[in-house]
Amino acid sequence: MAIDTTETTSASPTVHSPLGTRLSTRDKLVLFVLCAAQFMVALDFSVLNVALPVLGKDLGMSQSALQWAVTAFALPSGGFLLLFGRIGDLYGRRRLFLTGLALFGTASLLATFAWDPASFLTGRALQGLGAAAIVPTGMSLLTTTFPEGPARDRALGISGTLLSLGFTVGMVAGGVLTDVLSWRSTMGLLSVFALVVLPLAPDLLPESRTPDRPRLDVPGAVTVTGGLLALIYALSTAAERGFGGADVIATLAAGVFLLAAFVYVESRAHAPLVSLPMLRRRTVAWGNLGGLVTFSMMSTVVFVLTLYLQETLGLSAFETGLVFGVQGVMSAVAGVYAPKVIGRFGARRTLVGSLAGQGLFVAGLVLLNAHTWSVWLATAAISLASMCHLGAIISYGLTVTSGVPDEEQGLATGLVTSTQQVGITIGIPLLGVLATTSSDLLAGVHTVLALDAVIVLAAAVLVATGLGRDRSRPVEAEALGLR
Repeated sequence: MAIDTTETTSASPTVHSPLGTRLSTRDKLVLFVLCAAQFMVALDFSVLNVALPVLGKDLGMSQSALQWAVTAFALPSGGFLLLFGRIGDLYGRRRLFLTGLALFGTASLLATFAWDPASFLTGRALQGLGAAAIVPTGMSLLTTTFPEGPARDRALGISGTLLSLGFTVGMVAGGVLTDVLSWRSTMGLLSVFALVVLPLAPDLLPESRTPDRPRLDVPGAVTVTGGLLALIYALSTAAERGFGGADVIATLAAGVFLLAAFVYVESRAHAPLVSLPMLRRRTVAWGNLGGLVTFSMMSTVVFVLTLYLQETLGLSAFETGLVFGVQGVMSAVAGVYAPKVIGRFGARRTLVGSLAGQGLFVAGLVLLNAHTWSVWLATAAISLASMCHLGAIISYGLTVTSGVPDEEQGLATGLVTSTQQVGITIGIPLLGVLATTSSDLLAGVHTVLALDAVIVLAAAVLVATGLGRDRSRPVEAEALGLR
């Protein structure tokens, strides 16, 4: 997580295009490397989803264990994000970025050739560690390589578009590859990405780190990483076996204790991982709550719908990918119009309205049944819910960073990224396994979707109350160039 906005580089600085002109050839190559790495991670979040039923049968994984194929990746990618982001700040982002790429590629090969559930889940966990290094350092390298102004705006716009596109392409490509080749080809695709990007990165990316080199907040890193890992593990295990097990109680208690200790440590640390005064800002606190809910609950919907479409309706992996392909197209449309909506109504109102829309359309999915016509309901509802979801993503980022001083923008942006990763991590273990462990899959899907909708709608009410009256619309509209 990039906290400082002033950077130093140990490699030759990149020669940037003047503001308002086109990117130079070198700038384009740098942008290609950074965006390809981010696209690869986004692809990993979705490419395996439609292959889960086939993968489970091939490796002998029970339906209740399938969620670990997702959680094994998401848990370390969310748990180590803050730690790796700070290590990159202190000791070199380029170095950690390259290490993450190498680890991700190697782990993808292990997952590709996995011979049993243990080897596959090990590969997934190592992929998650690699992603935890790639995501924060890649974003920091992008913002430090491109100067503030049109060049950076263009780079961030391209990066954001490719991140959204990566999820959609992953769903479609996962279905095609699984049907034509096998589920293993989805993991092989990721290793190919890593092998293409890794040789190009060393000569193109300059090294960067914070200039003052403060000491690493080791107690904060240990407590937040341990707390997140313990809490997510406890929720995942409890959903599968219940809350009565000794290991569940112990890890749940450990997670709560460690996160409480993290708050205590950060309040006294000289160079904390997370600034508590920043979290006390109303827009930061409530905006991140909205982001956490929209990410976690949408990842849950995608997970359970994948199982429903294949296990209940009998769709192939390719057909399932097409359903989510429609979802992706509609999300892209929402991405075009969301800034105009924000320019008219303000980021806060758009966030509340988007959360409410996402919750209502997810609630409509409760009407799904075992009849084939339900595929049309599923396609329409998930597409509309995703349009609202994208509106929430864009507006929560603007909400969190609005009114924050320039010297604290790096920290605010880092919190937005952390919320995204943690949200993706906790959704499936928190709710998704209620479907996979149910004796009646359709009934389990209905339960998950109903709870999901209630949580999102409740979050919309809380965020609306917490943010209060939106007085920032004219400023946001001018920032977006729409007024």
